[in-house]
Amino acid sequence: MKVIKRDFGMYRLRTDCEDDLWALARLCVKGRSIGMLGERRDQTTAGQEGGRAKAAERKKMWIRLAIESNEFQTFADTLRVHGIIEDAQFDQGSHHTHIVQVRDEIEISSNHEFPLVDQELIKQACANSGKAKVVILVVETDEAIMFEVTSRGLREVSTWTMRGGGKYTGSKISEGVSKSFFEKIARESNDSIPKDTPIVICGPGHARELLAPLIDGSTKLVATSMGGRGAANEVISDGLAGDILSEHAVVIETAMLDEAWKRISTNGAVAYGREMIEKSLNEGAIETLLVSADLLRESDWEEIVGNLSDIGAKLVQCSTDHDAGQQLLGMGGAVALLRFKV
Repeated sequence: MKVIKRDFGMYRLRTDCEDDLWALARLCVKGRSIGMLGERRDQTTAGQEGGRAKAAERKKMWIRLAIESNEFQTFADTLRVHGIIEDAQFDQGSHHTHIVQVRDEIEISSNHEFPLVDQELIKQACANSGKAKVVILVVETDEAIMFEVTSRGLREVSTWTMRGGGKYTGSKISEGVSKSFFEKIARESNDSIPKDTPIVICGPGHARELLAPLIDGSTKLVATSMGGRGAANEVISDGLAGDILSEHAVVIETAMLDEAWKRISTNGAVAYGREMIEKSLNEGAIETLLVSADLLRESDWEEIVGNLSDIGAKLVQCSTDHDAGQQLLGMGGAVALLRFKV
């Protein structure tokens, strides 16, 4: 994301990747306005032409909406923002939907200054801009799963399962079936993975070593203790991919949340639940507060967040589009790593 212009209660932004749409979905809330280029049919150009109905002409113009709601699915390439037209060449007061895509330029405005959590989210989106997606291929002898990792989540993209094969048909046929299976995975993976995308090939056993030579591009082999989605989470949480994923927000969040779960299990310096977090804040004990980005905007966390800087504490706005984020929701949506036990 790039900030084109900044003023009181206004940001003009340009989206650079799908992760930016995730951030915008948290900013486009009721009570604010969004402006961008859009199209509307000009009904004054409709009518009869040569005895046949003439369709209204579509005109491109700058349209500003009073936001009513938005629709966004993780890993989608569009954000739909619904609202009432406040400013346009015509149709003021009508309903309209802006479809925001990567590379679009939009203007978000509010009657009030943007709260700290939104300012920090925009800064984080700008800092994360340009970080490459990473593909994780979890490979076992009879199954392979492809995951896509972005700064904000983990998505299962494709699954291959070997049906039939050599259990009862002899080793030679079994080897042939296995070879064909891995060739199919490699062929379809090479066709679907964009050029220059880093690829982590992982899994238990030696199946990953059979697949790796068939995969185009930059690959890294990683041994995991399990298969399936658990293997992908192991790569992320244990930092097994090295520098490939080290700067992604999902990895940083997962590592911090894993530390929180360890401290909870050992009765360590950690706090969860609104009452305990407020008590820890009052005693200056919070080092890092991890909160679901959606919870911050649904509940009254403004006072807590505003006081974090007074004690030198850090705020991390977590996505819930990965497994560790879902665990955070199960703990109430917020947890604090403390400097000392309270």
